[in-house]
Amino acid sequence: MLPDTFPDPLPPALRDLLQRDDPAPHAAMSRRSFLKLTGLGGLALGAFPLIAAAQGTAAKTESLKPTQQPSAFLHIDADGVVTVAINRLEFGQGVQTALPMILAEELDADWSKVRTRFGDSSPAYADPAYGMHITGGSNSVKNSFVQYRELGARARAMLLSAAAARWNVDVAALRTESGKVLGPGGRSLGYGELAEAAMAQPVPARVALKDPKNFRLIGRATPRLDGGAKSSGRQDFGIDVHLPGQLTAVIAHPPVFGARLRTVDDKAARRVKGVKAVLRVPLERGGEGVAVLADGYWPAKQGREALALEWDTAGVERVDSARQLAQYRELAAQPGPRHFDADMTPLDNAPHRIEAEFVFPYLAHAPMEPLNCTVRIGADGAELWVGTQFPGIDGQAAARVFGLKPEQVKVHVQMAGGGFGRRAVGSSDYVVEACEIAKAARAAGFDAPVRMVWSREDDIRGGYYRPMHLHRARIGFDGRGRVLAWDHVLVGQSIAAGTPFEGGMIKNGVDRSAVEGMREPYPLPMRLTVHHPKLNVPVLWWRSVGSTHTAFVMETLLDEIARATQQDPVAYRLALFGDQHPRHRAALQLAVDKSGYGKRRLPAGRAWGVAVHESFSSVVAYVVEASLQQGRPVLHRVTAGVHCNLAVNPRGVEAQVQGAAMMALSMCLPGAAITFKDGEVEQRNFDAYTVARITEAPEFDVHIVPSAEPPTGMGEPGLPPLAPAFANAIARLTGQPIRELPFQLA
Repeated sequence: MLPDTFPDPLPPALRDLLQRDDPAPHAAMSRRSFLKLTGLGGLALGAFPLIAAAQGTAAKTESLKPTQQPSAFLHIDADGVVTVAINRLEFGQGVQTALPMILAEELDADWSKVRTRFGDSSPAYADPAYGMHITGGSNSVKNSFVQYRELGARARAMLLSAAAARWNVDVAALRTESGKVLGPGGRSLGYGELAEAAMAQPVPARVALKDPKNFRLIGRATPRLDGGAKSSGRQDFGIDVHLPGQLTAVIAHPPVFGARLRTVDDKAARRVKGVKAVLRVPLERGGEGVAVLADGYWPAKQGREALALEWDTAGVERVDSARQLAQYRELAAQPGPRHFDADMTPLDNAPHRIEAEFVFPYLAHAPMEPLNCTVRIGADGAELWVGTQFPGIDGQAAARVFGLKPEQVKVHVQMAGGGFGRRAVGSSDYVVEACEIAKAARAAGFDAPVRMVWSREDDIRGGYYRPMHLHRARIGFDGRGRVLAWDHVLVGQSIAAGTPFEGGMIKNGVDRSAVEGMREPYPLPMRLTVHHPKLNVPVLWWRSVGSTHTAFVMETLLDEIARATQQDPVAYRLALFGDQHPRHRAALQLAVDKSGYGKRRLPAGRAWGVAVHESFSSVVAYVVEASLQQGRPVLHRVTAGVHCNLAVNPRGVEAQVQGAAMMALSMCLPGAAITFKDGEVEQRNFDAYTVARITEAPEFDVHIVPSAEPPTGMGEPGLPPLAPAFANAIARLTGQPIRELPFQLA
């Protein structure tokens, strides 16, 4: 059971995580407004990194890295409005609010005057832990928590020093509060009044950070800064970029990955009003495509539809889903690299045994905003406007296309309408594609920016899917549910092979992202064999990566053991945790207590389902209520227990859990699969590729285990345990375990 009280010191807001104390609404500052503001002479505490550099060394400490300089992250105008640069892509995960909250906490800013802007591909905005530009792995808040606290604390110290100099008093006699420096005798100066002088102060290398018990913003449920614009349709995304003279391009991709063109008949396409050019361009995997360049998306799309293309697929592998499954089954019976290698001798004589096969299909990311990238080539370099998780890698890829140095390519990070990993591709596929089109357009005489836009069909059929996986398990256990031996085989493509991440992610032939979530946290004697076949299907991480399938396997099989030995699934898991996994225990117990599991009688025809899983250093437990209605599984209610250490913005954590759970629910629904026939993707749009609709949404209750420990990730951990919890509830109703996603009921 969870304790009735938690040890102090805790932020006051964390003592009651259910309280929704909404501050006054704010609006995020647009890039255009920010540029206008600085252009009109607003006083700044480091509007941009180049401004700070131009001011000499007085406002810098050379021992600090670019990621530690307030000048790159903070602007204070004469009216005291604070604009915070975020070093990540905002594509729904809430970092545009959480990161400014962290900085504003240590700055003692007036939250009603906080605005945001995006960083770019300059060194200041690299992940401070990885040293590269990346939004992924649920690491934004986790890796930048201390960074943004120190940025705010350094800026606050500079403001205090400026005020002390103006008043000719000891800085120790001053304090800050809500955007002001307060001094003896009731004196007060707003941050805007001090910004110019503060810029001339040395940047302190070391600063004292607040005691968490004094937090007033961190830990408080706070509405998102981008919520108003997004809910009213005023938010611009990458797809909305419009530059003077801009042309729009769409591209005809080969029906089979890597195929080349045999013939191109573009006469009808060129006759479409608004079409400017039809361009043959190279694509990745040795393939080719045809880009239609027009003065808008609709004529470009109509021009593409008018193309008569003949493709040469003879030299590329044509994957077929039925054949692929048969190949995977054959491979699963072969020896392969071992990730775990426990003794399997007890398996043959175990009193009870389970033999199971699980099949998981390819999955598309299917964000609401299809992929896009706008490119402008200049005399001395190039610029990209793109919602990217990898601005540095994408900028380098663009430089290679144009024959430029990386520093000659400027990447303007844009708001993105989802992505779930699809905007973090080692090959920079869609960015390179846009650059190749812009390069071909320039060679054809068009000196204009080019916006490349994918259609929904392009997005669904465009590859870089969550890999298809096959799991096989043979488990021996005794009458008390004690596992004696667990022999497991996993077959699936490696997402790291052939990418810049191969060296760090593949060890002894095993892609560690494929096996994450296997065995842990349970003390199981497991032998895990892994096969990574190579196929002509581009694959990539998908929200929660390997845990999308490993959590399902682990949590449904453990539930099956509990049922076979007539044990309560919660009690069984708690017993397996022992005293070694307090965060798992706390998250599960919180979900159990808040759901009424074991105490509340469910309506007739409903059953409980339970699952708990750790991914990206956070633990999420679900207790769900589900039923079968006319043979169709229905999810009614989800109660979540979340352990992510300190919740910077509990409202944001709640939103991420709900969004991740809905994405996981999509995995369970009929039609949630990408399949291949003779090398071609069979699904084209949402009529054939299922995502959960609002009519399928259950009721949600999200509860967070209070903690003052440094925060862990929350963009992905809410996804893995939902599908197994749902499946476990249905298995209790039918008596039959679910072995496949999407659910296949006999």
